[in-house]
Amino acid sequence: MTFRRRQLLGWSILAGAALLGGAWLLRLDYARKISSDVLDLIPADERTPELTLVRSLASQAEARTMLFELTGAGGRPAPAGSAAAFVAALDREPAFDQVVVMGDPAMREALGRELFAQRFTLLFPLWLRERTVAYAGTGDEPAGFSDWLARDTAAVLARFLTTPEALAFADMIPADPLLLLPGAAERLKAGLDQPAAPTATLVWARLSASPLSEAGQAPAFAAITRATAAGRKEFPGFSAAYTGVNCFAAASRTRIEHEVTWLNALSLAAVLAVAFTFIRGVHRGLHLLPVIGLSVLGAWVAATLAFDRLHIMVFVIGSLLTGVAIDYGFYLFMQPPAAPGEDYWAKVRRLAKPLLASCLTTVAGFSLLLFSELPFIRQLGVFVGAGLVCALVAAVLYFSTVRNPFLETRPFRGGAALPAGMRRNLRRLLIALWLIALPGLARLQWRDDIRELEIPSPALQREHARISALFGEQDDRTVYLTYGNSVAAARASLAKLEAWLDSAGGGHATAIGLGAVVPTAEAHAAAVHFGREHPEFAGRLRAALVAAGFNDAEFAPFFAAYAHHVATAQETDYATALASLQTNLSGPAGLLLHTGRPLSWFVTLVRAAPAPAPPADTNTVSAGQLQTLNQIFARYRQSALWLSLTGLALVGAGVFLTYGCRHGARIFAIPCGACLGLFGLFGWLGHPLNLFHLLGAFLGVCLTHNYSIFSATSAYRREPPPVSVRLSALTAAASFGVLALSGIPVVRALGLTVALMVGVALLAIEFEHLAPLGDKP
Repeated sequence: MTFRRRQLLGWSILAGAALLGGAWLLRLDYARKISSDVLDLIPADERTPELTLVRSLASQAEARTMLFELTGAGGRPAPAGSAAAFVAALDREPAFDQVVVMGDPAMREALGRELFAQRFTLLFPLWLRERTVAYAGTGDEPAGFSDWLARDTAAVLARFLTTPEALAFADMIPADPLLLLPGAAERLKAGLDQPAAPTATLVWARLSASPLSEAGQAPAFAAITRATAAGRKEFPGFSAAYTGVNCFAAASRTRIEHEVTWLNALSLAAVLAVAFTFIRGVHRGLHLLPVIGLSVLGAWVAATLAFDRLHIMVFVIGSLLTGVAIDYGFYLFMQPPAAPGEDYWAKVRRLAKPLLASCLTTVAGFSLLLFSELPFIRQLGVFVGAGLVCALVAAVLYFSTVRNPFLETRPFRGGAALPAGMRRNLRRLLIALWLIALPGLARLQWRDDIRELEIPSPALQREHARISALFGEQDDRTVYLTYGNSVAAARASLAKLEAWLDSAGGGHATAIGLGAVVPTAEAHAAAVHFGREHPEFAGRLRAALVAAGFNDAEFAPFFAAYAHHVATAQETDYATALASLQTNLSGPAGLLLHTGRPLSWFVTLVRAAPAPAPPADTNTVSAGQLQTLNQIFARYRQSALWLSLTGLALVGAGVFLTYGCRHGARIFAIPCGACLGLFGLFGWLGHPLNLFHLLGAFLGVCLTHNYSIFSATSAYRREPPPVSVRLSALTAAASFGVLALSGIPVVRALGLTVALMVGVALLAIEFEHLAPLGDKP
């Protein structure tokens, strides 16, 4: 085949692949395809109850809450007209499904109405349990309970009517002589809603969509802008400050998207800067760009084809592909012909063994990442593995279209420029340093922190803390979430939490929550049975009221309602009543209860909470969930460790099969030694490591084993390491060095780990670690 026909065929294949890949990427909906939700880093089928709770919270009202501070000129409370206009405009927006002005008595009134309607289902069991305990303290026979209860109820009612609080409940006493509502009000006297701050009008709102989705971000911010404009029509100095999970999520997504852009651009610039430093003809170095571009294109196409949804961190870390994909281009383009006029395909066949050994063993190692439990690691495995295969294929095809596929480099002797004695001493020094570093492996500290997956937002955090404080959030308050597979199970666990708070808190812990007005399923069942087993109670209560001086006719509404309850009450009413309670709660009070699947939960706010975590049998976690997610990531790190070791064993096996045990061991010693030495150094420095250091170590071993293979090929011919290896190592170090500049801590960790490993491996190669391979017969 003539060169012209070969060139035309190569260009046609590459252009066709580029057009097909570009067409596929152009048709994607990137808003739905790419996620920035940290929970998408964890498997969707993870069954840890705490994580199930977190996933539920991400789409429930707790996470959909937004807090607003409305002010006028000079930071004073917003005028009533402008605040009303803002609230009305925001309430009309489809992005919000509830808007409540804090301090509005309507919230407490709505709770009171619902509790009154459900008083026999929810409040009567609590009252009955309390009176049962009181009767048990008298030591009397159980048979006298009904009569004692009637007389005690009448006496308590008589005393209550002499107190000032009775005036507020005067209208409902005829329907509630048991004082179920006043009792509930007493238990909730700490308040479920906060009064408005004296310096601002506070508004609580709930988003219609999850704050982690696009629908819960841009549309909400646009709605707030329109509502603010409505408020300013009433008063020009009107302003609205706000905070919410969606503010953090949107800021994080914007910053990460910015990182993807600048990291890829800077990585490409750094790689090209290193490359152009070593090559003679800068213009000929541009032949390396198509290889990089086709590699990245192939990685994007493969990853988006393989997964319905990808995390944006894949593309942040995937920027490393620029520094890796160029390796095959370097090795093919910088290898001089074995003889003048050597055919290109003869050159490819001559270099096929190291090229295939390098690419296929690395891809095999990355393919093992597909078996990881973490979707993010599976996605990264496909992205990098596909990119490497595309890089090799693109390099082989593209350089077949170049008339003179040899790129001359500037003279660079590297370690060979040093005297043999100095090289020997430096090699000994490296070995000594490595031996000193090894004991540091025993001092390694592992710390996985979910917060290191995002770029810190100090300004947003300060604003969130300021506004939250206006809504009553205090440093001494702990928020507990108590969960269960059903609402009955959650309430049973809440009873255990309440008992633990009483004992561990020494009586100093004060709790606010719906546990004060929601009985356990057992207490509700006991109340249902009481009505059936003590039909005489209503008559005895009527007689006790008359004996206490009351007109029993005044309590006709109560006796009619009680009779209906006794006749119709079922144990199954419990779940129905709580579902109705959740539906009718508005504002912050609506956050205290969730009924449904896969988990139901109660929220309890505790002041002066005990320092230890609640016992496991309480099924209670802190609302922040940071520790839970950190523990989950630590567990996945252990899984990733074994997967990485298996991958490295596969890579090593490929080297041993290709080069034999003796020489394969020398080749594979460079990547393994660099990894162990670097981690030993981290141990001595006390630098905590996480999942991404481990992932960086795996990437580093895969990369540096390539350099060992390419250098071994030259060592067999008694030649120094080829310039292509040095250049590949330096470009990879530059690419990963750029990642070390990232604002995302875990990306910095990965970039720094790989960059240091590549540097150490290059030093080992330069000091003739593989020189003895030249003795191979």
